[in-house]
Amino acid sequence: MKTFKMLSIGLVEEESIINFPLEDGIIINQENSYRSWVLEMLMDLSHEERFKQMMDSGKIYDVKVVISYPENEPATFEVGIYGVKKIGDHISVLMKGTLKRARRKYAETLLSELLEDGLEGDQLLTRFESDMRSRPVLRKDEAKQ
Repeated sequence: MKTFKMLSIGLVEEESIINFPLEDGIIINQENSYRSWVLEMLMDLSHEERFKQMMDSGKIYDVKVVISYPENEPATFEVGIYGVKKIGDHISVLMKGTLKRARRKYAETLLSELLEDGLEGDQLLTRFESDMRSRPVLRKDEAKQ
């Protein structure tokens, strides 16, 4: 097994991503024949009801996770929610699932879209740096959904 620090998680819903601020998070590659991963995060108690409802639904969700370094591309996982536990003023959310597909090159796709939008010079650089931090959904990804 290999463990990694989870820096951020976003729930994919239709054409948008709902980001949840994390207090802490870990992701574990179980390195088994099922290619399964375990994701556990600690977040504010205010999200408890939403995650309990998601768990009770039994549905599979797509989530985008940034692992180890903020500049890494988000990895997309298909996960089920297996536990929501209150810990003081926080909740622990346990998810299990699989890596959805190989990561594509987010930076190159973002730059291509910004150039298509006619940005150049300092305006291009400023927007590129900002979007690399905020990770908006790319038009290419919207078209796939």
